[in-house]
Amino acid sequence: MNADEPDLQEWGAERRRNAIDIADMLGVSPEIYTRDPMSVIAVLDDYASRAPLDDFEESDWITLHVDLVSFLADFLIQRHGARWALMDDPAGPVGYRYLIEAIGVDGQTRQIDPFEIVKMEFSARPIEIVRMLATAELTLRLASEAGEAE
Repeated sequence: MNADEPDLQEWGAERRRNAIDIADMLGVSPEIYTRDPMSVIAVLDDYASRAPLDDFEESDWITLHVDLVSFLADFLIQRHGARWALMDDPAGPVGYRYLIEAIGVDGQTRQIDPFEIVKMEFSARPIEIVRMLATAELTLRLASEAGEAE
């Protein structure tokens, strides 16, 4: 790997550590969180809904964005066997983007940009963690829509 190539394994490990730290900060022990990522949903939802978003500075938004991306990705990885992937993005600031890739219930491999999923959630306030997770699961076809035959 050359010095300019991103280290996907390290990126994933950093996001995982961040998700565990978030759970711990919210009172869910690392042991409980790693056994059941759903254990943090209620407290993370409460935290996000009570955050003083109107008073946030840019650094606060970046931190919250990365924290929610870390949780979203880790949830999909733990719950659905998803994985981090890279996509070339010559127009982007670093030339690539980190994506989450998973095999849907239909056997097809799909990718999402977890940063975009979180960004969508920011525009649909109040922030709802379950809605964010459902958006990702439905986009990746990890779950069927209500009324849809499996």
